[in-house]
Amino acid sequence: MTTHEQEYRTLLRGTLILTAWCIAAVVICYFWVDRSVAFFIYDHHLNKIEIFRWLTYPPPEVQNWSALVLTVLIVKRAWGPFLRWQKVLFVACISLIVADDFRISLGDVFGRYWPETWRHDNPSLIGTGTYGFHPFQRGDDIGSFPSGHACRILGFAGVWMIAMPRSRVVATVLCIPMLVSLVAMNYHFVSDVIAGSVLGALIALYAVRLARLKMRCEHPG
Repeated sequence: MTTHEQEYRTLLRGTLILTAWCIAAVVICYFWVDRSVAFFIYDHHLNKIEIFRWLTYPPPEVQNWSALVLTVLIVKRAWGPFLRWQKVLFVACISLIVADDFRISLGDVFGRYWPETWRHDNPSLIGTGTYGFHPFQRGDDIGSFPSGHACRILGFAGVWMIAMPRSRVVATVLCIPMLVSLVAMNYHFVSDVIAGSVLGALIALYAVRLARLKMRCEHPG
């Protein structure tokens, strides 16, 4: 067995363990957390706080600009090798795009209704009393699980946190409020955000490994 094969088997083992923990967390939230949190937010009007709405804007905007960033970096590569931060940015953009496509596929597989009715009269827990998963039914009205925003956030930021450890504090400070805002706006259930975050983080981890972006040990001086 080669070193690379051993690395990927270890990575796969870790992926399966993390996925099992994620499934357990989703099941717990589905039965005992999601509904109570959604109704609490609705009853206390937390989703009327504008700062939470603003915090949901960056993830899709970063995705919208990712293709242009990739194009610029590809052109730049013709004139010389990437600096480390440029390669990390390149991998992070690809990771984000792949993560969102992966999330769309899983959204069709799981078919979960949303916490609230917020466009096209979509069925929801609070709006119509509809709750649960309806596997293999497609449509925007049943695409709550996993969270696309959470998947984008961790798909992009996860690459930076793994490949450039010094960015972890900044990335964490930026990511946590955006993840919380998804629940606070009743755009997603808690379990949606957990699943989306785990999915994005896993894709980021594989992106770093496939790009051979080994974690840099950064020491003072």
